[in-house]
Amino acid sequence: MPEQAIVVIIIFAAIIGFFTFLYYVPVNLWITAVFSGVRVGLFELVFMRIRRVPPRIIVESLITATKAGLQLSTRELETHFLAGGNVPLVIKALISADKANIQLTFNQATAIDLAGRNVFEAVQFSVNPKVINTPPIAAVAHDGIQLIAKARVTVRANIGRLVGGAGEETIVARVGEGVVTSIGSSQSHKHVLENPDVISQLVLQKGLDAGTAFEILSIDIADIDIGENVGAKLQIEQAAADLKVANANAEKRRAMAVAEEQEMRARAQQARALVIESEAEIPKAFAEALRTGKIGVMDYYRLQNIEADTQMRKSIGGELPPPQTGGQE
Repeated sequence: MPEQAIVVIIIFAAIIGFFTFLYYVPVNLWITAVFSGVRVGLFELVFMRIRRVPPRIIVESLITATKAGLQLSTRELETHFLAGGNVPLVIKALISADKANIQLTFNQATAIDLAGRNVFEAVQFSVNPKVINTPPIAAVAHDGIQLIAKARVTVRANIGRLVGGAGEETIVARVGEGVVTSIGSSQSHKHVLENPDVISQLVLQKGLDAGTAFEILSIDIADIDIGENVGAKLQIEQAAADLKVANANAEKRRAMAVAEEQEMRARAQQARALVIESEAEIPKAFAEALRTGKIGVMDYYRLQNIEADTQMRKSIGGELPPPQTGGQE
């Protein structure tokens, strides 16, 4: 192998080794930490590389915390980074809380960050309260008039309850429930329109922020509109239902009357059939009586004359039509 090729390989290997050394031994970062007053060992930075922890993030965060007067160690920052936390955001939140005189420890900040909440945003909400606008809330007063209200809830983050505390959705739901209860307990919708602050006072007294990550500072009714006359609508629907029931009962009675009339007609037809059947038996009875000698021919004619006379008398009285045939004794 030519000597020039060997020299090129050695130079190339030296360059690779130099950059590898700088990667695992960040001398510049160590010098920056020393001049910033942060005690970080050079081998400690090497071990960070081996543990796959970015030394720059840890050192810069530690420098920022030290300049702000916070006493932290690289071990604490490394532990939080390896746990999946956002180290720069935690340091930023700790500095903001310290300047605002808010009690926030490193353990609390890391717990909030690992819980998935933005710890810096939480500190901002503690300093600058947040306004939550509720959707339109519909409720009905005792007089049956519907009111549609919109509320503005001013909240402040409660650092001590950020871990495990309920979020904004719970605040909105509880405020909506309180508004519905307050309007529903009012005797008249006019009273609510005249004194909307009554709703705010009643809702605030319920302690709606219990178990949440926020502290409610105020509840303001931004707007109230009149909706439907629910009471009148319900009365109309009730009257329509009563009318349907009355019509059904009347139809039932009519059907029963028709059935009863048909039954009576059937009985009358049955009775007439029995009468006709009985009348048909009369000639047979007379014939049998004549044959056996129980009555004579003169008796038969006498009965025919009596019947003709009876029909004539009834015809004169207007009860029956005049007889068609008759006999003389």
